[in-house]
Amino acid sequence: MLVPKAALELRSRLLHATRSFFHERGFTEIETPVRLRAPALETHIDAESSGDYWLRTSPELHMKRLLASGHEKIFQLGPCFRHGERGDRHNPEYTMLEWYRANADYTDILADAKALIAGLAGESASIVYQGQRIDLLPRWERLTAQEAFVRWAGWDPVAVWDEERFNLDLVEKIEPAMPRDVPFVLTDYPAPAAALARRKPGNPAVAERWEVYIGGLEIANAYSELIDPVEQRRRFEEAAAQRRALNKKVYPLDEAFLSALSQMPPSGGVALGFDRLVMLFADAPTLDGVMAFRE
Repeated sequence: MLVPKAALELRSRLLHATRSFFHERGFTEIETPVRLRAPALETHIDAESSGDYWLRTSPELHMKRLLASGHEKIFQLGPCFRHGERGDRHNPEYTMLEWYRANADYTDILADAKALIAGLAGESASIVYQGQRIDLLPRWERLTAQEAFVRWAGWDPVAVWDEERFNLDLVEKIEPAMPRDVPFVLTDYPAPAAALARRKPGNPAVAERWEVYIGGLEIANAYSELIDPVEQRRRFEEAAAQRRALNKKVYPLDEAFLSALSQMPPSGGVALGFDRLVMLFADAPTLDGVMAFRE
């Protein structure tokens, strides 16, 4: 089934408007490799193989190396890949928008995200998605993961970490309870659930990570970035051990990235699923309505 012409024209306008948003704010658009020797090591994210390389699941590690080399505000729009992910809201190949700012944190990135979404919506500052009007300004409702899980799932994942229960309850209890009439930000995740985020100063049991949901769709995932190479190596090695125990492929450590971390300034960054963003503005229930080809 072919995607309606109007949906692809909307996608084109959103691509143009997104690039304009960042260029007008002094960001540099960059391109990083798609084929990698060392994808980021995360327990449950699987890369597609490409000969002796892998296709990137995110441009994150290379973009952080650019921050370490002196770039201050960078963004990238391009293809990413994840093995085995296909459904109404997932596709093995997808378009990711990522941006990073030096001398910033996850609160600065959240301000960028609010401005971007409102700018794309235009003067009305609202959209209708699947019959629900969503006001994109001025209020984005916000709860910490601890507050949300205590309220809607009846337990505290910061006090007692249980990865399997956390992931199950997030899908079955937390996400269905989130408001649909405004964007919702789930923030300050338990530290074990944020592999590349720094721990919160004064509260190391949580990490400076947020995810934003709009109309029930998880749109973006942001961090105050971890810049401690020793701690990052430990986390990568822990993820490698977990992947080994699950009989998953274990990728080599990205030593160039780890070496660059000591030169990286405090930074904030985010990954935003551009295809899902188009779903919202196109009022499309699945990715089939906004991607020209789903092989």
